[in-house]
This record gives sequence, C-alpha cells and structure tokens, in this order.
Amino acid sequence: MNAQHQLQGDRTLIIGAGMAGLAAAMTLSAAGREVVLLEKQHAPGGKMRQIEVDGSHIDSGPTVFTMKWVFDELFAASGMEVDKALDLHRAKRLARHGWDGANSLDRPFDLFANVAESRDEIGSLFGVANANGYDRFCRDAGRIHDTLRDTFMSAQMPGPIELARRVGFHRIGDLLALKPFSTLWNTLGGYFPDPRLQQLFGRYSTYVGSSPYLSPATLMLIAHVEQQGVWTIGGGMHALARAMKEASRARGAVVMEDTKVERILVENGKASGVELSDGNHLYGSQVLYAGDMSWLTRERVGGKSSPVKPVQPKNRALSAITWSVKAKTSGFDLHRHNVFFSDDYSAEFASIFDEREVPERPTVYVCAQNRDDNCKLIDGADDTMLVLMNAPAFGDTTKLDDGDMARCEEASFGLLERCGLTVERDAARMVATQPADFENLFPGSGGSIYGRASHGWTASFARPGATTKIPGLYLAGGSVHPGAGVPMAALSGRLAAQAMMQDRDSTSRFHPAATAGGTPTP
Repeated sequence: MNAQHQLQGDRTLIIGAGMAGLAAAMTLSAAGREVVLLEKQHAPGGKMRQIEVDGSHIDSGPTVFTMKWVFDELFAASGMEVDKALDLHRAKRLARHGWDGANSLDRPFDLFANVAESRDEIGSLFGVANANGYDRFCRDAGRIHDTLRDTFMSAQMPGPIELARRVGFHRIGDLLALKPFSTLWNTLGGYFPDPRLQQLFGRYSTYVGSSPYLSPATLMLIAHVEQQGVWTIGGGMHALARAMKEASRARGAVVMEDTKVERILVENGKASGVELSDGNHLYGSQVLYAGDMSWLTRERVGGKSSPVKPVQPKNRALSAITWSVKAKTSGFDLHRHNVFFSDDYSAEFASIFDEREVPERPTVYVCAQNRDDNCKLIDGADDTMLVLMNAPAFGDTTKLDDGDMARCEEASFGLLERCGLTVERDAARMVATQPADFENLFPGSGGSIYGRASHGWTASFARPGATTKIPGLYLAGGSVHPGAGVPMAALSGRLAAQAMMQDRDSTSRFHPAATAGGTPTP
C-alpha cells in the first residue's frame, strides 16, 4: 500500500446523513476521528425532510422531539449545548384527540406531560375507573422504561439471555413487568375500561410502525418517554439535522451532499470504501451504512452474500400517505399534535397488515406546525400542516393512481370534517406523498418508514446490531438496534460509532504502523 492510499484509507466513511449518520459523525469527529459523511440529497436529515408549500417549509417527516438527553449527550461530547444550538420549547400539552361517530366527545381530549393534569382530564371525560387505571399505567410504563433505558436502548444489541443478564436474573419482577408476551392492545384493556383510551394509548405502537394488536405491551414505555418531555424546535425538525451537521463539521468532519453511493467496496473480505454514482472510489478503513437495511443487497456489498437478512414484505413496518398542506381551518381548535380516531380501529390495522391494502376508514394524524401550546396560530391566517394516514409498505410493487389518492384524501379529510375540523383545501397548496414515493427516497424499503414491524416478543431481537460479518462494515439507522424514531436512530448511530472506535483501537494496538495522520481530502 502506498503512502497516499494509506492516508486516504485511514478514515471513516458514513453513508447517509439521517439521524443515525449524523449522530455517528458527531461522535466520531468529537473523538478526533477522520470522518467523511456522504449524503445523496442536497441537505441532511434523511426522513427528516421539509416540503415547501406556497412559501412555507413544512416538516414532512418526523414531527416529535423526545428523549432530549440523547442530544444533550451528543452535543456535549462536541463541546456544545443543545439548548444553545437549537431554539427549543417544552410542550405542556402532548396532543389533542378526537373520535368519529358514536365515539365522539363533547370536547377534544388533551393529554398533558404532567401526569396529574392528564389524570384529571381522563377523570372528567372518561370517569374515575379510567383515571385510576391511568395511574397504574403510568407507573408500569415508567418501570419498563427504567429497566430498558441502559440495558437495551443505550447498549449494544443483546439477545434475550444477555438482556436478562444485564437487567439481573435476581430482578425477575422487573423482567416480567416488561410484558413481552402480551400484546399492547390486550394489556391496555386491563388499565382502561373505555376502548377510546385503549385506542389512544395503543397509538404508541404506530410510533414504531406497528399494530397495537400485534406488538408487545413493552411499548407502553413510550408514554413515559413523552411524560419526560416533548419539545418543539424553532425552524422545524430539520433544524436539528442542520445543527448536527454543523457540529460535525466544526470538529473536522467532511460532509459531501448530492453524493450518491452505488455500492460498498469489499477487498480481501473487508470493507475498504465506496463507489459513487459518478464512478469514483473513496477509500476508508471503516464504512458505516446509516440507512434502511433493505438497500444492502448482495450486489451492493461485493457481489457475495448480504451482511443482513432482508426484511420480508409481510414483516415491514408501516408506510404512510401524507399531505403537506397550507390552508385555512375552522371548527376544531388544533394543537400542534392532533389525532383523529376512526370508529373501527381493528379493521384499520387488519387492512394494512393482513390484507396489505389502504384502510377505508383510517385514523388521521395532523401536525399543525404554526400552532403554539395554547392552540393559537403563531403567524398568518393559514395553518401549515402535515396530515398523515397509515398505509402498507408496498411501494416497491404498488403505485397508487390518482383515483386511489383521491379516495384516500376524501377518507382522511372526511374524518377530520366529522370530528369538527374543516380544512379549506386547495390542490395548489397541497403536496401528497405515498408509499411509492417513500420507496423512491429509500430504495428497497417498500416505503416502510420504520424498518421491521415490532410484532411479537422476538421482533426487537431480530434487528441487526452495529457490527456485521464483513469486517470494517457497520450499520446504523431506524431499521437497526435499538429501533425506529428520531432519538432511537441517533442512539443507533452513537452505538455504531462506539463499536467502530473499539474495533479501530483494538486493531491499532496490534498494527500500530497502519495508522496514518493528517486530514485527507475525499
């Protein structure tokens, strides 16, 4: 190996500037590693994208910022404070809810970050039995969260036995309290006599792209996560991606946007670099793929076997049909986060996961992005909204035609109308996205936004971890341990960076001459 090749090779290449790739770049660059971050789009963020509608930039991917401690730690490692890097505002209300048809209430139901306020609201609208059930639910959700935060979410991928060892075999009560063998829906029935509250808290399964009828009750922990804090970010969620990019660059990382990777180079059985769409090669001693695992086909990793098992279509998590909308609204007073529930919840998920069809009567999420915590418009007379209904991840085989999309639009906005919200739609001020569009953005995923569905107790152990059978190739992202969601993807990136540094340090101890200094150019 000549000196120039050695110099170019002694660095880390990261494919994908989504949450996982950005977190890995921050962690590695803060530790003094040479990092090149490659992103095919013109801006960072991955699924955290914005769509411009009539002069307004609307968050059209993730809309909820939680687990702030993850980003506190990431920015602190770079010598920064997340509260100074971002314009953060902590929400008192978590979300506002409405129901269709006979399930409707006299007024919207608000869930608060403060447990006592939520309990009072539940007691007022649903009665004392449900309020008492909420107390027990919160206690048990907190216990699950506290058991898994350091043993699972923040730690390298364990198997079931290793997880039990980390928790402690003597803590059998905490292990059983994880409720891995009970479905979320059935478990919620033990807390809430009213099925509307089962719907509401069952909605947490969709945060990881799954059905409450199939996912484990362990997902109750998401309720505790939200009670620990939900924030809005000035400038939208995309401001987080931009801040993470700049933090990486400030510590020496090279960020190359509009740079598409075609395949990962493997030489002598080891990942050695990447081939770009223009035919050029970049070399590195380690390669991190921070995207959907379905992209890693045999042809993209040296023509041999893939380092991961592909997710079968039946095991894919949810996709979505969304509308980025700017419009006048009336009737229902919108909060930033709003959920409007269908009157047949089980049929909705059966359509998606059993029949692989778009539901006829969907539940609809509305993120009204220029509403404050008191449900007031911050600026202008129009709401800027992301309107979302769940859909199957069939974007690699099915493209919904104009008629299909029109029916989905009428089903979604019709539900909003029945729940009291009128949206004055104008096709010129709406941008629709469907599973086929998500498949184009994230090839191989079928349009799944969350990777593998969390169905059954083994699903969390079926995701790949940070390391692969190809030396020098590492993985991160929402389809990798610890799972989907903004903070979880960031944790995945940090875990991958830690594994890379550990392996690199171990190799350096045995081969000290293989390390080259300097700051290479890509």
